[in-house]
Amino acid sequence: MRLLSLCHSPAFRSILFPFASVHPVKNQVSYGILLTIFAYAMFTAHDATIKLLVVTIPVWQILFFRSVTILAGCFIFEGPSLVSKTIRSPIIKPMIVRSILLLVAWISYYSAASYLQLAEVTTLYYAAPVVGTILATIILHERVTWPRWTAVGLGFCGVVIASNPIGLTISWPVYLALQAAVIWASAMVLLRKTALHEKSLIQMAISNVMFILMTVIMMVLHWKTPTMHEMILLCLTGLIAGVGQFALFEGMRQAPVSVLAPFEYTSLVWAFILGYAIWGDIPKTNVFVGAILILSAGGIIILSERWKRSRAAA
Repeated sequence: MRLLSLCHSPAFRSILFPFASVHPVKNQVSYGILLTIFAYAMFTAHDATIKLLVVTIPVWQILFFRSVTILAGCFIFEGPSLVSKTIRSPIIKPMIVRSILLLVAWISYYSAASYLQLAEVTTLYYAAPVVGTILATIILHERVTWPRWTAVGLGFCGVVIASNPIGLTISWPVYLALQAAVIWASAMVLLRKTALHEKSLIQMAISNVMFILMTVIMMVLHWKTPTMHEMILLCLTGLIAGVGQFALFEGMRQAPVSVLAPFEYTSLVWAFILGYAIWGDIPKTNVFVGAILILSAGGIIILSERWKRSRAAA
């Protein structure tokens, strides 16, 4: 009980969740960029944990346990009022739509990955930041500057060089991977709209309740009793994903989609680092060249936004 009281205290929550506010926030681009980079680092660690689990545990079961763990975390930090706040939330309908979009995107991605090489599906999937930037101009009416377009294009070139998808031919798995990219980008644009009008914990609660409902039947049908080691990894997956989701949601509150889109490419750099650290995968020269381009894309955005702020202050 004392732990719950501590979690609910304003001082503790202000330290752990410094940006969580009910009201729309002004753009704080630097914070948004840092949160987004951190979020994709967490998502990469999440994917690495799933890679360890998926050998013995069905994906549906992993997704179910992940969402249950995240939802439990939301209850710990938001308290019993989470239920009433979630039900009364003005963005509950778009968040339900977003949850469905994400599930379809993941199903499309994993289906494509079972037929395509990793390099091929990775390259196709990373069309998402390009699509997201285009959608941000159409739906959110964001003004995309030439440095932002340059960063998106440079980052995508880095992904192509690093992944090296030689011999890719048009087929239905290719369309599935592209479908995943378009749907994911649409979900990110929708997140930007909802993030400005609701606390991140409420958004996370809505999203993960939907995932529990959408995965419970398949989880029961494909149930495998986890060992203690697997149970720890399942809980760890939820913990990592929860931290990543919160960082991403808060990042979207702080900066436009077109600014944050190129930083999605950094997850590929994190993937190469974790691949070397955990499985001993040694990156080839093309990986380092691609990583340099991806990091350069992020540098362009950071320098561009600093220059814009300095001009505004002058």
